[in-house]
Amino acid sequence: MADMQVISETPIDTSYLKKELERIKKRDNELNFRANRTEEYLIQIGIAKNGDELFEKVQKLNISRLKDQHIHKIIDVMPTTVNDLKVVLQGYTVSLSNESMKKIVDTINDFLEKK
Repeated sequence: MADMQVISETPIDTSYLKKELERIKKRDNELNFRANRTEEYLIQIGIAKNGDELFEKVQKLNISRLKDQHIHKIIDVMPTTVNDLKVVLQGYTVSLSNESMKKIVDTINDFLEKK
């Protein structure tokens, strides 16, 4: 088997992954085994629609320590309280002020209310 080489790594959220699977499904008319399993999982967990819109809103908060990978994880989990957000961010070496976390949670709650 040929040696594989990673060209680039880009964090994505589940809503983007679902769109990509749909695009691949249209192109190839069917998905392979792993892609089918992934699609089944995405259907089971229920994902945020318009994840791109929420990503932009959180990014516009201009929180300096918050990177794209953190924002994508926040969109996947959709924490509605500051404590839930703290739990999500525990897995990363990022520390945010309570004000910043409150802004993020408020943005998510506003987004969920619009749906």
